[in-house]
Amino acid sequence: MKILVTFGTRPEAYKMIPLVLALGREDGIQTKVCVTAQHRGLLDQALEPFGIKADYDFDIMTVGQTLTDITTKVLFGLPAVIEEFNPDIMLVHGDTTTTFAASLAAFYGRVRVGHVEAGLRTFNKYSPYPEEMNRKLTTALTDLFFAPTEVSRGNLLKENVPDGSIFVTGNTAIDLIKYTTKEKYRFKTKILNSLDFSKQIILMTAHRGENRGQPMENICRAALRIVDAFPDVLLVWPLHPGKAVTEPANAILGRHERIMLTEAVDVFDMHNLMSRSHLLLTDSGGLQEEAPSFDLPVIVLREVTERPEGKDAGTLVLAGVDEGSIYDSAINLMTDKNLYDTMAATKNPYGDGNASQRIVEVIKAYAS
Repeated sequence: MKILVTFGTRPEAYKMIPLVLALGREDGIQTKVCVTAQHRGLLDQALEPFGIKADYDFDIMTVGQTLTDITTKVLFGLPAVIEEFNPDIMLVHGDTTTTFAASLAAFYGRVRVGHVEAGLRTFNKYSPYPEEMNRKLTTALTDLFFAPTEVSRGNLLKENVPDGSIFVTGNTAIDLIKYTTKEKYRFKTKILNSLDFSKQIILMTAHRGENRGQPMENICRAALRIVDAFPDVLLVWPLHPGKAVTEPANAILGRHERIMLTEAVDVFDMHNLMSRSHLLLTDSGGLQEEAPSFDLPVIVLREVTERPEGKDAGTLVLAGVDEGSIYDSAINLMTDKNLYDTMAATKNPYGDGNASQRIVEVIKAYAS
C-alpha cells in the first residue's frame, strides 16, 4: 500500500512526525513524504532531528506570500507527484492552506484523502482565518476522518459525514512527547540554560493572524502587568518570526529584566520548557493540547477555541485578547492554589500518546 503524507508548516510536521515514524515500522506499507514548505526554515528545523527527509519538496515559500499563492502552487505541484507515486491514500493534517489545497489536488487525481485531526470547529469562518474554512473545505474532500476526540466526531456527524468513516484516535501531538522530553535536558537555545527554574516560569507564545495589531499589543501589556505583579516570576516568550509579533514584543517587553524574549525554539526545547513551567499563555492550538500532559494550566489568548475539550475538562481558561481579561485570568491562577492544582491535575482530554498507531491500524484495515 502506498501512502503519501503531505504537509507544509512546522505545526503540521510535529503532528505528522509520529505518524510517519509509525507507518515506517509497518511491513507492506510504502510511505513517502511531500512537503510544500509553506514554512521553510521552521519546517526544516522540525524534520531534521527525527531523520525524516522529504521525498518531494515544493519549496513554495516566498516573502509576502498570499493564501492564493500557496493554494495555486500546491495545486500546480501535486499532480506530478500523484502521477509518479500513484498513492492509494494521501494523508493531510489539520487546517493549513496546504491541507486544503493538497486535498483538492488529491480529489482531482482521484486519490483518497485521510484527514488527521479532523472535525475541529469554531463555527466562525473568520476566526481562526483561514484555518476554519480550510478544515471545513477539507472535510468535503476527505474519505477517512481521524478525529482526535468525541467532540470532533460529533461536529463531523452534524455535517452529515458517515459515521463509518470517522475514527476517534486521540491527537498525534501527544504521541510526540515520548520522543522529545528528557529529565536532564540541555536546551539548544543556549540562553534558556541560564533560566532559574527555582522560580515560577510563565511560558508565553502568540502568533495567530487574528491577533496581529491591537490584540498583540494588548497581550504584551497584559504580560508586562503580570510579571510586575509577581516579583518571583520569570516570563519566557519564544517569538514567532515576523514583525507583527517581534515589533510589539520588543517595544513593550524587551527591556524588562525578568522577561526573556528568544528566537523560535524547536519542539525539544519547547516540550522540555513546558515540563518545567508553571503557567502557559498561548494562542497556539497545539500547545493547548500538549500542556495537560505536562500538568501545565493554560490561559488561551483567543476569543474562541476549536478545542473546547480543554475548557470542558478544566485544563484551560479562555481569556480572549483584552488586556484586563488576560491579566485577571493570570492573577486568579497565580493566587488561587486550589484552582491551580485542580487544573494541573486534570487528565489530558486530547489523547494518551497512541493516536498514530490507531491511525495505522485503521489504514491497514481499510486496505484489506
